[in-house]
Amino acid sequence: MQTKTSRQPWLLNLSLIWLLCAPAVSAEPIRVVLEVSPPHQTYNNGQVAGLSTAVVELMLAQAGLQPRYEVYPWARAFRLAASHPNILIYNMARTPEREGQFEWIGKVASYQFGLLKLTSRRDIKVQQLSDIHQYVVGAQRDDFAADWLKNVAKQPVHLLQLQPDVVETWRLFAKGKLDLMIDDPNAIQTMLDKHQLASADVQFVLFVPELRLDSWIAIKKGSDPALVLRLRQAYAEIEGSPQLQKVLRPELTGTLTDPAFAQAH
Repeated sequence: MQTKTSRQPWLLNLSLIWLLCAPAVSAEPIRVVLEVSPPHQTYNNGQVAGLSTAVVELMLAQAGLQPRYEVYPWARAFRLAASHPNILIYNMARTPEREGQFEWIGKVASYQFGLLKLTSRRDIKVQQLSDIHQYVVGAQRDDFAADWLKNVAKQPVHLLQLQPDVVETWRLFAKGKLDLMIDDPNAIQTMLDKHQLASADVQFVLFVPELRLDSWIAIKKGSDPALVLRLRQAYAEIEGSPQLQKVLRPELTGTLTDPAFAQAH
């Protein structure tokens, strides 16, 4: 008796050829909005990169998702993410005002923000928070630091200049158009280089406990629950990764620009 096979040899060969020639299944796309904020988020020659971006990409690869980046000034990125579901945003401070607006996926950076001046500005003297009220201070529109300056520091409105992004704030600061601005000593080297400044050319004059925080990857409440769960599970899978430790514990990985900046002057 002759045994019949379920498929003829030529059909099996065709199937094998199809499998070899078929393109690999691509990851699902996900919309991701961000601002330029070196060294955590950079944008050069059409490419998004940076320390925190590396964490986001690792998480999304784990989730089987492909980022479609959109780079905007912070205020626009925030408004898009706050008003549309299924749009990922990073790095965002987890403030009480934002808590109920977003699902918080995981931490993606650790900051110790302080107020800094140009060292050449010997006329600027800050020993306590109220001293900043006599100076022009810069921050980014819709950023947590701008909210802190208005609501906690009580900075006079006419002495508070809000810019669309940190790049513009630094441009004005380097030109002496701002007396003070807020940044993290671990995040300023790119801007120092851009404006041909040395670390000795800037001085942190005050560090404030409320300005020490972690920033997060987030997505609007009301987004697809399956997507939110998928992202959280992927983040849990990368929590021990070198990429994440580098941004959460910069003092242990040698990414501080200058240890002297960690002290208030």
